[in-house]
Amino acid sequence: MSTKTEKRLEKIQKLLERLAAQSAKGTPIVVEGRKDIQSLCKLGITGDIILAKTAGKSFLDVLGEIEEKEKGEVILLFDFDRHGREWTRRMTSRLEGMKITPNLLFWRMLLGLVGRDVKDIEGLAAYLETLRSRSAKS
Repeated sequence: MSTKTEKRLEKIQKLLERLAAQSAKGTPIVVEGRKDIQSLCKLGITGDIILAKTAGKSFLDVLGEIEEKEKGEVILLFDFDRHGREWTRRMTSRLEGMKITPNLLFWRMLLGLVGRDVKDIEGLAAYLETLRSRSAKS
């Protein structure tokens, strides 16, 4: 395995550690579905995670749930596909209007690190396992 892959793995792990710390401080994370939560849990990220796309929940329901948390900031962690990008854009716009800061740092950095290899948050844990196994073989 190349040192390039090892460096990427290290960057992703450090970013996920920062995400876990931010979540532990009480900053809610908004994801699309249950499998995204499972993936984050496998990566050691727990805390207040809000599901955006569950049966019967509308875009406005999600905004209401975020508002009920009474937090000044929320981390948006939608998928990296076209639909996820659209949800990120719409949610950012609406949250700013509600005076809630949408944190896109983790989403943007993950997109930059895994964008071509991973299309969704639920694939992160498996992707990291693949990188780790490649690293162990070298």
